[in-house]
Amino acid sequence: MIIIIKNWIEDNEYSEVQYDTDTKKYFSCFRDGLKKRHRIEITEDVAEVYFNASKILKKFKHEYERHIEHSEIYDNNLNERAMDKPISLEDEVIRKSTFEDVRNAIEQLPDIQKRRIKDMYFNHYTQQQIADKENTSLRAVQYSLHIALDNLKKILNK
Repeated sequence: MIIIIKNWIEDNEYSEVQYDTDTKKYFSCFRDGLKKRHRIEITEDVAEVYFNASKILKKFKHEYERHIEHSEIYDNNLNERAMDKPISLEDEVIRKSTFEDVRNAIEQLPDIQKRRIKDMYFNHYTQQQIADKENTSLRAVQYSLHIALDNLKKILNK
């Protein structure tokens, strides 16, 4: 007598492990890429790995489907959560105006503060890189940036 255990693999394809109770042997049956059916003998250990993998696959499939169902609940909010939301004309004008205000405020800073702010926030230098570039201490750069930010706040709040 042969016992057949089927398992879902992907795209509605099945593989199966057969156990022949007369010979006490396991066989793996599957279709290859050309849809040709194969049957090969496998050890009991391989069959056990197959059964364990089947359990893991079923668990994963269940969790995946539950995640999809959860995601579908919120599909109506998808546009609100989109990463690349279209920017309204009003928001674009405000953004450009704010950027222009900040740029003008930076231009009013003393040269050292201006240079360090630009290096830090526009050229993406670290404070240590700025200190190395200017042959000064890290603490001097930190202090200068702190004062520069305070000055920017004062200028922008006028």
